[in-house]
Amino acid sequence: MDNNNNNNNQIENANQNENENEMKNLEKKVTKNLIKDYSNLLNGNSFKDFSIFVENKSNPFEIKVHKSILSSRSPFFNESLRQESLSISLNQFNKKEMESILSYIYYGNISFENQENLIQLLEISIYFKLNLLKEIIQKKISNSINYSNFFQFLFQNRNLNSNEIEIKCFELINQNFSQIQNNENLFNLTKEEIIKFIQFKQEKKEIFQFDFFQFLNNWIEKRNQRLKGKKEKEKEKEKGIEKKRLFHSFFSLFDKDSISKQDFDKLKQFDFFPKSFLVDIQNKVIQDNQKENQQMKIEIEDKDKEIEKNQKEIENKNKEIEDKNKEIENKNKEIEEKWKKEIENKEKENQQMKIEIEEKWKKEIEKMKPVFDKYEKEFEEIQKKLEEIKKNFPQFSDSEIVQDIEYVKKLQEWINDNDFFSKMKKGFSAKRDGFSPQNWHKAVDGKGKTLVIIKTIQNFIFGGFTQVGFNGDKGDIKDSSAFIFSLRNDKGDRIPAKFTYNGKGRAICSNLSYGPLFGEYNNGYTGDFYLESNLQPGGSNFGYSYNLPNGITYGTNEAKSYLAGSYTSWVVDELETYFI
Repeated sequence: MDNNNNNNNQIENANQNENENEMKNLEKKVTKNLIKDYSNLLNGNSFKDFSIFVENKSNPFEIKVHKSILSSRSPFFNESLRQESLSISLNQFNKKEMESILSYIYYGNISFENQENLIQLLEISIYFKLNLLKEIIQKKISNSINYSNFFQFLFQNRNLNSNEIEIKCFELINQNFSQIQNNENLFNLTKEEIIKFIQFKQEKKEIFQFDFFQFLNNWIEKRNQRLKGKKEKEKEKEKGIEKKRLFHSFFSLFDKDSISKQDFDKLKQFDFFPKSFLVDIQNKVIQDNQKENQQMKIEIEDKDKEIEKNQKEIENKNKEIEDKNKEIENKNKEIEEKWKKEIENKEKENQQMKIEIEEKWKKEIEKMKPVFDKYEKEFEEIQKKLEEIKKNFPQFSDSEIVQDIEYVKKLQEWINDNDFFSKMKKGFSAKRDGFSPQNWHKAVDGKGKTLVIIKTIQNFIFGGFTQVGFNGDKGDIKDSSAFIFSLRNDKGDRIPAKFTYNGKGRAICSNLSYGPLFGEYNNGYTGDFYLESNLQPGGSNFGYSYNLPNGITYGTNEAKSYLAGSYTSWVVDELETYFI
């Protein structure tokens, strides 16, 4: 009877599971059909009653849409479409961006192409008030942040104000602080970002070590270096006041328990610590030490009692051990004899194995010798090239970028001015003179003929040459003979190439807030290439003012990424500038 009941239950459970699976499949089919229907609505022409116009100069376009779908799916469109209008203009977006966001609004599809695409999509999701999409993209960005790019994301987030991105960047700064405490990017943090970072550590109840206060001191010193145009004594006095004022704005955030007691004596060297604060810390250190000493005394007394007890037990154990030792000693003699014979046999086996291994390694080394010889020859060729550069082209002898004789010969051929080429020298190095547009302009302005060479951390090498040179905030500079070039580009086996000015827009632009800038930088155009305010993030809108390689179209991702591998996500490793 029990067996029949069990069989019936099993059959009922199997039928129930089959029904549930069938319902799930039907639900998936309904969802799939809905997505397909909305996709057809967007891509077809039926029932569309509203137009989105984008009237930018390079690529104006119109997209027909359904007013009811946009207003129901996007708070932005719900507010914007309340007026009795048949169209709206959104000139700040391109066609690809609008098509991408409309595919999400209609049927939930979105394309995540690359890091740059994520930042753009986050800005768009914020603009259109698509909160769910904003959360998805923030999570995507947060997962892609790592040790090599967190500064870049932190600086980009200044315009986005994403708490999730900021927290992830703070976590990486916190984890790697000892390694990056002298990194120039760390000193580019704003006062508000430092305050948020302090609050972040306080919430985690973490201890602030001496190196953090040393960083604060250095950060304030660097900030004070910006004081200009005052008499020396007055300047130093104002720096001192500014230093104390700045630190006190940070100081109010610190909990005394969050400062390392081991670093107390080191903190005295900083004159910005209030004496009362240091006294409080010292008193707390003394109190903690007294508590520790009292606790230690109690523990020592307990240990002494335990030792006395253990000594008695040990005495009894020793007697047992003596008896055991005699028994063990006899057994050891037997074992020793046995092991002697075993060891002798193993030694013979090991000797034979050693001979076999040596023979095997000799054969392996002989096989690898051609490979070693090949690498040795390649190394010798590289050394010869470097020696040739030092001997024949001393102007590049200390260059960290131009280390291939073929690059030197190409630059000489393109510039075609032996007098300049032989006399020029490296007048500016970002690693040597600092990643600062002001330092760059101070060295370069008014020098006339100027050669700019850039190497990115992705190992792309490119630059530009101008007969006229740069000059402060002059802005537009006419130079029809200017050109830009690419020396190293690993995408698609591209060879070194020179690109001449096509006469459209500015050839070069001089602005004290930027580093070198080649091409039109106005009226919505962002320059064929340029370096921003700290000479490290850069951008490339290659092809507007300078001729593109055959087969590449202006405005495409291929054109924008040609020189540096991407449009705006590349970072400068070194910038060298040469002039007489």
